[in-house]
Amino acid sequence: MSPGQDRAGPGARHFGGEASTPVGIGTVREETAGEAVALRREQRGWYFYDWACSVYSTSVLTVFLGPYLTAVAEHAADAEGYVHPLGIPVRAGSFFAYSVSLSVILAVVLMPLVGSAADRSGRKKPLLAAAAYTGAAATTGMFFLDGNRYLLGGALLIVANAAQAVGMMLYNSYLPQIAAPEERDRVSSRGWAFGYGAGSLMLVVNLALYMGHDSFGLSETAAIRLCLASAGLWWGAFALIPLARLRDRRASAERAAVPGFRQLAATVRDMRRHPLTLAFLLAYLVYNDGIQTVISQASVYGSQELGLGQSTLIGAVLLVQVLAVAGALTMGRLARVYGAKRTILGSLVAWTVTLAAGYFLPAHAPVWFFVLAAGIGTVLGGSQALSRSLFSHLVPPGKEAEYFSAYEMSDRGMSWLGPLLFGITYQVSGSYRSAIVSLVAFFVIGFVLLARVPVRRAIGAAGNPVPERI
Repeated sequence: MSPGQDRAGPGARHFGGEASTPVGIGTVREETAGEAVALRREQRGWYFYDWACSVYSTSVLTVFLGPYLTAVAEHAADAEGYVHPLGIPVRAGSFFAYSVSLSVILAVVLMPLVGSAADRSGRKKPLLAAAAYTGAAATTGMFFLDGNRYLLGGALLIVANAAQAVGMMLYNSYLPQIAAPEERDRVSSRGWAFGYGAGSLMLVVNLALYMGHDSFGLSETAAIRLCLASAGLWWGAFALIPLARLRDRRASAERAAVPGFRQLAATVRDMRRHPLTLAFLLAYLVYNDGIQTVISQASVYGSQELGLGQSTLIGAVLLVQVLAVAGALTMGRLARVYGAKRTILGSLVAWTVTLAAGYFLPAHAPVWFFVLAAGIGTVLGGSQALSRSLFSHLVPPGKEAEYFSAYEMSDRGMSWLGPLLFGITYQVSGSYRSAIVSLVAFFVIGFVLLARVPVRRAIGAAGNPVPERI
């Protein structure tokens, strides 16, 4: 629905806590000056949740935890290089990837239930706060990860990743409520830019702490543990801003009366009535699985296969963060000219070429790793931001949190198939090069699936207005 249009009925909501003219969920109606100011304030608060939690994705998941947890697991391994969680033999080099996969299993169970509860009650903020501070506490607890405590590291990773998935699902579901259809690419891209900006800032601090740990009287491992814990403290502190500015929307009486599991079953049936939306979700699930696996496993590949030091990895990820800010904003502008779908397809071609080139990187050659990082950073933010804004057009009004729970299952390092394939490939072959090149399939298949989705028809079928350029 476009500004100025209202949709009454079961899916109608109210803006703010007071009674007002019903407004269709997923829409922003014609605003008075005061309402427009309130929405802009809400959008700025919304950006800051990405600012808060992206430091976890960058400093913890992408840079420090993979190599560090792998080293802890290797220290605890037997003579054959295996650890035995719950009596199961696992190659130490695969433990981190398997932990990421397990976190997704937990998230898959939680997200649809939390999403249906959020849409049913209209109270997203308390659920967002619970997810944010659970994840922040687990991340802060990584300070105690040392010695042979690989099981502690795996458990904290699973909790933090699952909490981030639930929090991001709720955060994403605000997008169609705070931005009109024609401005969602811009708002979504700015959110991603805020996140990568925060990641860049914290990585500079982390790099200074890690490289100068001797001058601070810290061991190398103590510096890494402080970097991990600082991400949790940052997450918890800056989450206060969106929690103060975002507003809950009142749920309809009809939806509020539906119990959680019944609503979840109804959501599954409803999604089957929107096959084009499901077709986009399938494409996104595939190509974003590849994106998130590259993000979560790149540092392991750089340290274990290419023999690069921690400072080089931090510098490369910092380069990715800086370029991702510019990339997200630039691809947002390209989408206004060429449409979001075409721009995403172009980014998938770039991902395929970049990842294939990564297979041939020589060991102990930081320059070429930085070139690879530059290629990733250029397309990373834009491909994610535009996917989020495009999906927001495909969500039926009143189903934001529930549908975004499915979307979030493969977002922000929460994908399970990619890390599982990466871990299995390494366990079978013993080569991280084979593991990294196996991910090319996700981008090729994702490109084919997305190219086949008629997005304009999908938007209309979901009951939403079709933007002029999509």
